[in-house]
Amino acid sequence: MANKNFKENKLKRFIAKSIQPILRVFNKRAYVSLQYRYITGHKLDWVNLERFTEKLQKLRLDIYPYDDKVSWAAGRVGAREFVKQKGFEDLLVPIAGIYNSFKEIDWDKVPNQFVIKATHACAFNYICKDKNKLDVKELEKKCRRWLKTDYGKKTVELHYSKIKPQLIIEHYIGTETSLPTEYKFNVFNGTPRYLYVVTGRGQDIRYNNLDMNFEPFDGAQFNHWTKTDYPLQKPAQFEKMAQIAAILGKDFPFVRVDLYLVGDKIYFNELTFTPAKGTLILDDDSYDFLMGKWLTLPNAT
Repeated sequence: MANKNFKENKLKRFIAKSIQPILRVFNKRAYVSLQYRYITGHKLDWVNLERFTEKLQKLRLDIYPYDDKVSWAAGRVGAREFVKQKGFEDLLVPIAGIYNSFKEIDWDKVPNQFVIKATHACAFNYICKDKNKLDVKELEKKCRRWLKTDYGKKTVELHYSKIKPQLIIEHYIGTETSLPTEYKFNVFNGTPRYLYVVTGRGQDIRYNNLDMNFEPFDGAQFNHWTKTDYPLQKPAQFEKMAQIAAILGKDFPFVRVDLYLVGDKIYFNELTFTPAKGTLILDDDSYDFLMGKWLTLPNAT
């Protein structure tokens, strides 16, 4: 999604789109710079990194691909192990199993409602609310495509490329009409600074950006997403969730810690290290610089 406020040159866009596949393979820095400019409208200054989104590009290309812990924790299997090591095994969504191929799945052991996900990628998932109505052949085709995809190579988020491609089946924890509310904490150098809350998935999805006092942090709204028409109520479990996010995020310069809340029960979802590939279009550009000050980068390899 390109920035609606960025007036692009159509000829330049055509040229850029034509050379992107070549740059993705042979010059990843040029590819990332071009992608960042096209989506955000900003020129990426690799020497003087001030914006949050600029620093995410540095993590994406020069730091996280060389951090094995990042690759481990970014994968859905590794993340479960990581969360367990941190003492939060009780937050893990129950699973039916982890599989190297679709053929390994024992469907008798899979619950009627489940979510199947690829372990090495983002957004490779399928929700089934009635196993009896499942088109197994179509799902197998989908899963085979997932397992054949080098997601890190495709998106130039190379920390994903080190993750073993597998399938994981989780128990479904949503309702018949929507997924549970999700709290996505952005943790900068071990400190949660703000979050966004996702509500209404499956019905009328909304995204509310909030500071750690649970007050609106509207300048961080991104990619033209819409917030709710009413203020969200701070859950009783909020402080506990923030503490969990801080503990899970303290090992990394930046990570987004995603948690579900189902009734009074907190569940872990995933760790995301380069949200939207770092190409966020913020409603208030000054917030990009504000958040950039929150993030201190380590020395690159």
